Amino acid sequence: MDRSRRAVLAAVLSGGVGAALLSPAKGYLDRFAPLSGDYWDAATTTTPETVSSAYGSASVRYDDAHVPTIEGDSEAALAYAVGYVHGTDRRFQMDLFVRRMRGELAAAVGEQGVESDRFHRQMDFTAAAEANWDALEDTETGASLSAFADGVGDATADGSVAPEFQLLDYEPREWSPVDTLLIQKQIGWGLTGSFRTLRNAAAADALGADAAAELYPDRLDHDSPILRPSVSFDSLASDVTATPERTVDAEFARWASTFESPDGVGSNSWVVSGTHTESGKPLLANDPHLSLLAPPLWYRQHLRAPDLQVGGVAFPGVPFVVIGENDAGAWGFTNAGGDSIDFYRYDTDGETYRYGDETREFDVETQTIAVSGGEDREVTVRKSVHGPVLERFGQRVGVAWVGLQANRTAAAIRELNYSDGRDEAMAALRAFDHPTQNAVYADREGNTQYYMTGLVPRRVTDSESVPVNQIFDGSETEGEWPGYEPYGVPDRSEFVPSEAKPQSRDPDYLATANQRIVADEELDYYLAEAYSAPWRGKRIYDLLDERAASDDPMDFAFVRRVQRDVRDERAALFVPVILDVRGEMDGRARAAADELADWDYRMDRDSRAALVFAFFVDAYRSQVFDAAFEAAGLDDRFYPNDWVLLHLPPDSRWFEDPPSGDARSRAATIAAAMTDALDAVDEAGHEVYGDYNRTAIDHPFDQSFLNYPRYPTDGSPATVRNVRKASAVGSSYRLLARFDGETSESVIPGGNAGSPFSDHYDDQLRDWADGEYRPQTPTTDGDPDVEFVPEEGGDA
Repeated sequence: MDRSRRAVLAAVLSGGVGAALLSPAKGYLDRFAPLSGDYWDAATTTTPETVSSAYGSASVRYDDAHVPTIEGDSEAALAYAVGYVHGTDRRFQMDLFVRRMRGELAAAVGEQGVESDRFHRQMDFTAAAEANWDALEDTETGASLSAFADGVGDATADGSVAPEFQLLDYEPREWSPVDTLLIQKQIGWGLTGSFRTLRNAAAADALGADAAAELYPDRLDHDSPILRPSVSFDSLASDVTATPERTVDAEFARWASTFESPDGVGSNSWVVSGTHTESGKPLLANDPHLSLLAPPLWYRQHLRAPDLQVGGVAFPGVPFVVIGENDAGAWGFTNAGGDSIDFYRYDTDGETYRYGDETREFDVETQTIAVSGGEDREVTVRKSVHGPVLERFGQRVGVAWVGLQANRTAAAIRELNYSDGRDEAMAALRAFDHPTQNAVYADREGNTQYYMTGLVPRRVTDSESVPVNQIFDGSETEGEWPGYEPYGVPDRSEFVPSEAKPQSRDPDYLATANQRIVADEELDYYLAEAYSAPWRGKRIYDLLDERAASDDPMDFAFVRRVQRDVRDERAALFVPVILDVRGEMDGRARAAADELADWDYRMDRDSRAALVFAFFVDAYRSQVFDAAFEAAGLDDRFYPNDWVLLHLPPDSRWFEDPPSGDARSRAATIAAAMTDALDAVDEAGHEVYGDYNRTAIDHPFDQSFLNYPRYPTDGSPATVRNVRKASAVGSSYRLLARFDGETSESVIPGGNAGSPFSDHYDDQLRDWADGEYRPQTPTTDGDPDVEFVPEEGGDA
């Protein structure tokens, strides 16, 4: 592997939410050395106490966790100061995110950035962000984004440059409002940019349509949807007509899938009305499950300006609070799973393609990918009527994605920050064009609300609605989206109207965990190809239902316990199955199974049973699928989720007649998996679950003294207290909001400071690992740490 100075980007360069790892050359480790070298010199750069601002007066006060309270005499002065703070604390992280989205990683890190750059250039997220900026530039949101960008630029000019830039020996890109919108596109892509359709088509071709239908069902049968049968809303009547499936090469599907978000991206939220609480006021909880990064994906901040008092978390590079609370209410988001991406094949002839009765030319541009320390590459950026055309391994696939249009999401988040009650908050949420999110809201007036955000396209072929779990024939004009305008402004009136989207006004209590949204067999319009397994959603509703049926109120301590709950519903389902087949096991495996008999299914760090079960699930998945998938040329990216795996009945084809031809009963498969699990546990030297389930959150350079400490923690991929060790995904922010006069609580898995040499680099991680919280309200007193003074000729 090339380990030259610039070629430090590791093979994992996905398009997911913040997923990127850098591995430095051994010859440059002296530059990393703690307390010495260039890295330390840059890391110890101090922030000036006074900064001249063209936007007016502002101040920053950091609390004991380095969480800033930023006050401005105007919105512009505030936005400038927020930009300066983000540019000081998270500049390298911001630059890395934007370089990936622009397809400019290789220019900074060398050869290993090329494949990522190729994908992102072909998608042309930059053009989409530029279209977004054109629509926002002359608005109040645009003014804030401009002031924020100037603040980032001045922080850089004042010497507040992250030490990573010195290590890689390159300058950060000049920050612009388009870059902030690219951060938004990155988050949207990580939440909705799924190539599941391509993978399922390739798997159907490799394994057979019947086998694939069992592994990738359109609907996971369960009775814990977000909106249970008592909830109703307006609907749209239309008939859905199926069209034939088409396939794509597995190699292409595998390549494209590397630019999705990591496994496990999801979230929990729930809202409880005052009817069920001790105080008579609502309670709200939210913990988005995103990539666990060092520094974290989120930045905690509190903002103060005329008519504004809001606190919570922002993405570095975005000036507004995305999840949090203001004087009126609180809000949170989970991924709704709405399908906002489609794929197309074309009849082509050179640089032309057939579109209905027309012959059209692709919009073609040849771009150069600059490669530091290596040969530059050329990439062809080709677009059709549907948007970008991805090209690899001799295949072309057109892509339509809602996020390629100009949207109002940045303005909607700003309006949420300023909202003064439910009516204004709902107006903001209705303008939240992308991504599709389950939004929960509660306020001090006692209102509660659920609403699904995002533009939902109508898919039509010959004026008939069609399902989307297929690759469309673009030349036959299948799967068209009325109103869609890639790299332009959509006609929103052609998308599913706000009143027809899932919503609930003043629910007594309601929980979202990425499970199916509605209880009906299907909506009157197509919404999603698949949802997450309902393990978490079922558990949250079970706890809420049990408490509601008791004489005890849902107080703040109860809501905290729910967010920290670690009962694994996979174990509740499958441990009885394991126990029933102990007769098939050898003595060692039977003894391990016996340990599960008295287990409470809690994934606690000090539990031996939790450790055995975690390793068993992995071993059972391998026993069921490895041979067949390897023979079909499919890797583990194609594996179905654990709901499908653990619900396979004894007479499933995967036991009686698997594609690999090696038939074996489910009981024998379980027995073999238990033996494999115990072998893996012994080889790793683990005794209890916490020996394995430890925080593994790394700095992009992946050096031990830069990585976060390894703390044992509780939870699993299927528990409410969520952590997915294998893909470094979990609760990226925990918020518990209350309106009874006491302070809300929150925590992030790390620290607010971006410098590994700061005391606040990882100072919240231990609390996060132990399920503890910190006050959401800032604890700032005294003089400002940074004061922004109007420069001569600037705004007073």
